[in-house]
Parts: sequence; C-alpha cells; structure tokens
Amino acid sequence: MAELGRAASRIDTSKPHPARMYDYYLGGKDHYEVDQQAAEKVVEINPGIKICAGTNRRFMHRATRYLAAAGVRQFLDIGTGIPTEPNLHQVAQSVAPEARVVYADNDPIVLTHAQALLRSTREGRTAYIHADVREPEKILAAQELRETLDMSQPVALSLNALLHFVPDEFHAYDLVERLVAALAPGSYLVLSHVTSDFAPDVWARVVDIYHRGGIPAQTRSRAEVERFFTGLELVEPGVEVPHRWRPDAETDANVTDADVSLYGAVARKP
Repeated sequence: MAELGRAASRIDTSKPHPARMYDYYLGGKDHYEVDQQAAEKVVEINPGIKICAGTNRRFMHRATRYLAAAGVRQFLDIGTGIPTEPNLHQVAQSVAPEARVVYADNDPIVLTHAQALLRSTREGRTAYIHADVREPEKILAAQELRETLDMSQPVALSLNALLHFVPDEFHAYDLVERLVAALAPGSYLVLSHVTSDFAPDVWARVVDIYHRGGIPAQTRSRAEVERFFTGLELVEPGVEVPHRWRPDAETDANVTDADVSLYGAVARKP
C-alpha cells in the first residue's frame, strides 16, 4: 500500500483522537502521549470508561457471531478503529470462513494498520476503505466495496461506538438512513452508542474533555438511540445495555449500567 506512507505523514499527534483514546482504554499500544493524557483525564472522571470500551468490544463479538450463525456472509464495518484482535472479520470467519468484510475509517493511523484488517481466510475476503461516515455515498461507491460485497444481497452494517462522535449538526440520523437505504432487504444494522442516561453529570464532564481536545461528541438517550432503527425490525432483546444483549460466557455479569453507559442493538431491514 503506497498510501500507507502518506497516511503516516498525515497523523496529527498535536491533539487527541478518539480511535487512539479508545485504544488506550482497551490497553493497546497504538496511541500517543497526547491521547494518553486526554484518556487519563477521562479515566479520572469516569473509571468505568475502560469497562465501557471492553463491553462494547464484546458486544461486537456477540453480534457478529449471531449474524454469521444466522446466515449473513457480508459485513460493512464503518468506524473500524485501530485493529484489536479478534477483529470483526476474524469473528465472522470463525463461524463462516467464506464471509466477506469491508472496513471503513477516516483516521490515518487506522490506514497504517490496514494490513492487519486484510488477513482473510482463503475462502473469504476483506477490504479497507479510507473514508468518513459523513460521506456515505463515497463509501458506497468505493471500488473496494463493489469488488468485495454484492450489494444486491444482505449485508450487516456495523456502526459500533461511532455515532456519538457524529453530533446532531452532522445529521447522524440522515447518514444512517442513507446507508441503510443502500442495503438489500434482509440486511442488518448493528449499532452501539454511549449514553448519559445512567450518569449524566459524569458524562457531561467526559464530553467536555473530548470537546476541549477538538473532538465532536454527543451522548444520546435510549429513545434517541432507538430512533436510528426506525423502519427496521429489532432483534430481541431490542435496544439494551450491551452486557444484557444476548450475554455469553465472556460477558461480565458484575458490571453496572453506569459503568457501561452504552446502548446496543441489532435490527433487520424488512
């Protein structure tokens, strides 16, 4: 990838980035001092943020396994973030080796790690698009997507821990509607989103830290998260805190809703 060198030169280490802060919460090593400093301020205010990040990751694992077991063989993951194993394609292909996955993210540091996202099974395929969710038509028209996925067949659209970085002024609901409109009937939307429903004062301070770092952010209530699924058929148990969405052996039953402060759901396009 010749683009990798150009991507590295575009990485801004003068201000924090949400993908790199998320990497810090997950215990990764792909972040800079400015990210660590901002993330540690968040941890000081909200020690549960690391539980939040880990719970979200495990929700992605369960939702992906559920969809692969249900017969979905195509996935479009937008807001991919820095690769953390197992990545979505590894989870999907562990159930269905022929699964095809397209990743999309706008952060140059994710592009520098894109090779880790392209290690597919022999039967399946993965691709990466360097693009922003705020330009859905660019993602949908990308050659990488068209060469990897058959958009006339069902696709699982994954928007995990992404839309709280798309405040209302960026028309988040419209963006999701445009993406879902491009999917075939029988496709799915998987979404997780931070909420301040359980600890409003804490999350007001957390959002302020992101804003001061130049990162747009907005929490949403349960009703506001449910709105993303308008016109879709929610899979049981509907919009739920992720540690109660189809829990399995890796789910920590001792975490609190305030620690997690997320909603997650999976819904089918009729």
